[in-house]
This record gives sequence, structure tokens and C-alpha cells, in this order.
Amino acid sequence: MNGNVWRDANVLRWLAAYGASLVGDGVYFLALGWAAAQTAGPAEVGLVMAVGAIPRALLMLGGGVVADRFGPRLVVISSDAVRCGVVLALALVLALGSPGLWVLVLVALVFGIVDALFMPAVGALPPRIAGPGQLVRVQGLRSLAERVGHTAGPPVAGLAMGLGGPASAFAVASALFGVSLVLLLAVRIAPLPAPASPSVSASESPWRQLRSGLGYIRRHGLIGPLMLSGALSQLGTSAPMTLGLILVSEERGWGPGGVGWIIGGMGAGAASSALVLTLIPRFPRAGAIQNLTLIIGSAGIGGLVLAPTLPVAVALAVLTGLVCGICGGLAIALIQTATDPSYLGRVSSVMAFTAVGLAPLAYPAFGFAADLWGVTPVFLAGAAVSMAGAIVGTSAPAVRRAELALAPS
Repeated sequence: MNGNVWRDANVLRWLAAYGASLVGDGVYFLALGWAAAQTAGPAEVGLVMAVGAIPRALLMLGGGVVADRFGPRLVVISSDAVRCGVVLALALVLALGSPGLWVLVLVALVFGIVDALFMPAVGALPPRIAGPGQLVRVQGLRSLAERVGHTAGPPVAGLAMGLGGPASAFAVASALFGVSLVLLLAVRIAPLPAPASPSVSASESPWRQLRSGLGYIRRHGLIGPLMLSGALSQLGTSAPMTLGLILVSEERGWGPGGVGWIIGGMGAGAASSALVLTLIPRFPRAGAIQNLTLIIGSAGIGGLVLAPTLPVAVALAVLTGLVCGICGGLAIALIQTATDPSYLGRVSSVMAFTAVGLAPLAYPAFGFAADLWGVTPVFLAGAAVSMAGAIVGTSAPAVRRAELALAPS
């Protein structure tokens, strides 16, 4: 493995594959919603989108078991191949006729299930393509790829639909998944150190393997507190940073443009954090830094609802995005460095679940509480819940003492 991830062709192939997949995701989801809107009403559009989101959240933890059982490379490649084929088939069906809503529902269901396998597996790959000393930089590059992918997906989808409607957009998404698949086939996977615990046994039931993985996380002095800390942060901030920003902007008269500026500021800060993680040569006391940045980031999110003007809120969002990005990158690198190789898939699945599966639980609670007590106190309460995650990390000796041995640039 090359000592510099910027020059490691293997890491760059994985990164390009991941980026192409993310852009494909963005194109697919926008095209799916548009195709559903052309076929049915708003309620049915919501149904189609939920059919894909619900199985992804419910099955994601099981996806980690599959990754550990069969290896993340096989799962990632198989998932990309299925997504490429299913989305291409939908593009052909739409180009040849006007299928009923059930076709979109079926595709959304299959895509959601496959996504539940893909996300934990792709999260378990970095330790197999980069040394422990490069994991922080790889996570920085991954974060940068995510920002670029999420930003590029909607414009690419809009251009494709403008040229040929949803069928054209689905064809573009399929092509992007195909590019990702070809690149992943070329990625070399290095052997991991021998696991400290027995490897996943094919004779064990998937349920027992899942329980074993959750028990491993719960007992681990570093991974358990960091996972709980991340879950509290997601529960506390996901609703304020989406629904909450909409309500705040409406209340202050900032309008939809204000929401866009604040979210754009967060994205710019997070993209900057990705560069920081890849360029800074050392992170001594990484666990303590991770806790400190979570405290600062939580305070910054709470501060958004107190900002007197939109420019102040945007500036605060840039700073918060930068700090939170560093916090998240360090947390992932610490977890992956400490994880027993035989549990990497299951640990990655729990990380993915806390990132995307917990948010829907917070939305109705936030809306109901905002109706009762107003947006500002509930926004601040969410920031306090996130800050409680930092307290969990600070109270764990293994997190406070955690170090990351980074390789030289």
C-alpha cells in the first residue's frame, strides 16, 4: 500500500467507484420521485419513496452480517451489479411504455434492500485498502467524495431528465453504477491481521451473528461509547438541521433561500474538513479531539437558532460543518482501527444505521414538540442531546486516551 493516499492508485480507484455510486444514487432517487409524480399523486409518491427507505433502515444491520460472512468486496460488487441491472431495466421499461405504479414500487423495494447490503460493505472496505496510519486520510477523502456526490447528483439528474425524461435519468444512473462496478473489480484487497476472535462461522445463524456483533460493540471500551455518542448526536441534530431549519427560516422570514444558504454553508464547512483530515500529518490524542469537536459542533448547531441575521447563521453553519466533519472523520477512523477484523462488516452496519436509520425517528418527535413549545427551545434541546453524546465519550477512559498512529504524508 502506498504511504500517501493521494498517490495510491488502489485507494483512488475505490474513491472514484464510491463517488460514481453516490452520484448514481442522487440521479436515481430524483428520477424515481419524478417518475412517480408523473404516474400518481403526492400520497403515492411518498409511498414509493418510503418503500425504498424503510427496508434499507430495517435491513442495514443484517447487511453487516452478510459483509462479514461473505466478505465486503463480494457484497459491494454484487450490490452494484444488481443496482446497475435493475435501474437499466427500469429505464428500458419507461422508454418502451408507461408502466404502472407497481413497477416503481418493486424497483424501489429491490433498490432499498440492495442498498442495505451495499452501505455496510463499502464502509468495511477502507481497512482492507489502506494501512491503519492512513485511515483518517481515507475517511477525509471519502467525506469529500460524499460532498461532491451529493452535490452533483441532482444537477446531473435534472440535465438527463431535461433531455429524455425519467427514462434517460435512470439510464445515466445505471451507467454510473456500471462505472462504479468496473472500478471496484479493479480494487485490490489486502489481507487483514488475524482476528482476535473466531471468524464468522457459516454454521451460525444470521440472527446469532447479529447479536454477537451488537454484543461486541456494547462490550468494547472504545467502540461502544463512540457508537452511543454518534447515535445521540444523530438523534439530536438530524431533525433540527432539516425540519428545524425550515421552521426557523419561515419564522425569521429568511424563506427557502435561507435554508439553502445555511445547508450550503454546512456543506462547504464539511468539505473543508475533508481536506483538513487528509492534509494534517498528525492527530495526537484523537479521542479527546473528537470529543472536543463534538461539543463545539453541538454548540454551533444550537447557535443557529439564536443567530440574529441570515449572514451570521451561514457563517456559523460553515464553522459548524468544519468542526462536525473533523469529529465524524476521527470517530470513524478510531472505530475502524480498533475493530476486530471479523466484526468490521457488522460494526460498519451499525455506523451506517446510526447515520441514516435514526433520523426518521426524530422527525415526528421534533415536529410535535415544536408545536407545543416552539422551535427555539426544541432546537436547543436537540443540540443538548447531541452534546450529551460528547459527555458519553468524555466519560469513557478508552476514548479519552485514544490515539491514531498516522502514517507520514
